[in-house]
Amino acid sequence: MGYSWYMSIHQLFHLNPNSDLSLQKQIREQVVAAINNDQIPLDKPLPSSRNLSKQLHVARNTVILAYDHLLNDGYLVARQRSGYFVNPDILQGKVKSDDRLKPVISEALPDWQQRLKSKPTTQHNISKPLDWRKYPYPFIYGQLDSELFPTNNWRECCRDAVSVSAIKDWAVDHFDHDDPLLIEQIHKRLLPRRGVWVDPEQILVTVGAQHALYLLARLLLDSKSVMGLEDPGYVDIRNIVSLTPASLKPLGVDEKGLVVDPKIDECDFIYVTPSHQSPTTVTMPIERRYELLQRAADSDVILIEDDYESEINYDTNPLPALKSLDKNDRVIYLSSLSKTLAPGLRMGYMVGPVELIQELRALRRLMLRHPAANNQRSVALFLARGYHDTLVRNLVHTYRERCHIMKEALDKYLPNSAQRPTYGGSSYWVKGPDNLDARELKQRVAEEGILIEPGDIHFLSDAPPVNFFRLGFSSISDEQIEPGIKKLAEIINQMVEL
Repeated sequence: MGYSWYMSIHQLFHLNPNSDLSLQKQIREQVVAAINNDQIPLDKPLPSSRNLSKQLHVARNTVILAYDHLLNDGYLVARQRSGYFVNPDILQGKVKSDDRLKPVISEALPDWQQRLKSKPTTQHNISKPLDWRKYPYPFIYGQLDSELFPTNNWRECCRDAVSVSAIKDWAVDHFDHDDPLLIEQIHKRLLPRRGVWVDPEQILVTVGAQHALYLLARLLLDSKSVMGLEDPGYVDIRNIVSLTPASLKPLGVDEKGLVVDPKIDECDFIYVTPSHQSPTTVTMPIERRYELLQRAADSDVILIEDDYESEINYDTNPLPALKSLDKNDRVIYLSSLSKTLAPGLRMGYMVGPVELIQELRALRRLMLRHPAANNQRSVALFLARGYHDTLVRNLVHTYRERCHIMKEALDKYLPNSAQRPTYGGSSYWVKGPDNLDARELKQRVAEEGILIEPGDIHFLSDAPPVNFFRLGFSSISDEQIEPGIKKLAEIINQMVEL
């Protein structure tokens, strides 16, 4: 155990002056890591503050403060005239390093390929590079422009969510209940804007829309169920339903969204995106919404409405949600804050009949009880103080301008390839030349700093068209849109002329 402690301090501690963490915090974290990795012997003192500060080229006071903090946290003990030592109590109950080095008996290893009843890794999913910010032209969908995020307002809400009184409120086990303030804000602020008026008991908070869809699939689908999906449509709902014994039924999409025809009669449930059809972005007009609701009632079909991006509306007179027009309680309503507040927050909500929400709440409890209570409180405060309203107004203004810039660029460099979203949203669905393979295009343009999303993954058929792709504008600056589209068009022209 003592060998590594006699290594050079430069090998054990590495301070990064460009880190978001202070030098003091870096020292603390690295000392804690060294303790937990058995790299500091219990009978050897840590370097004195004077010696460590010299070797790390930091102020002595920085080391003193780091040591004092570790002393208060119980990681170190001070011995008079001897210095700081690792507190042996901090290591009690810790597995010894030698206990982790037991030999593996290869003949006894389980065969996991035989034991797995399903393999989600084999499904086709949209992939986005984690380092997308490094690309000069990130036309990817669903990411956030950090320049638009209200950092100070969000910090304020997070800070108030960890006040003493707030912690006493949310730190206890809430079992399957949600934050009352968040439910109140969804009930009185978010849903009425979409024309949805329900009781608080009809609302369930989820970890994003995918969580809501998974809960519904687990609760409602069996081998006799038929789930109708828009084609092209949302990839995650297809993959979620594919993990169940239910059947998938492709339903056509045109310039007005989901086509209402006899295929609907063959479904038990239909997932639909009327505000912004995913991925084509078209908006279902009010007449078709009524037609769909009537057909669903006549054929005993349940509609699952995903009202994603409904806040990003360019029309001063937005269409009401499908749920608001529902008189027969046949619409389950989903929404989230991912496209406005932050994708990484994973906060959504679901609205349905009380008896359904009760069962979904009980099922959610078996999975994760409830979304993190501190996050729920932070979001509730963000909504209650009007910060979300301000953010949405800023996003609508910015996205409307970017939408216009992108449309002008597409008309100039890729004419007749896409229609401008009239309702809102943050992306374009683009149809390239017939002989274009957008999958190959994705690889080619990435070498030039351009990120796009091929569209074939959104189709349900085994031989989907490969000349469609999606261009998002939520995470790219205004001034990068036009040159990015120009460069993209040049590469497309080179590919189709070969």
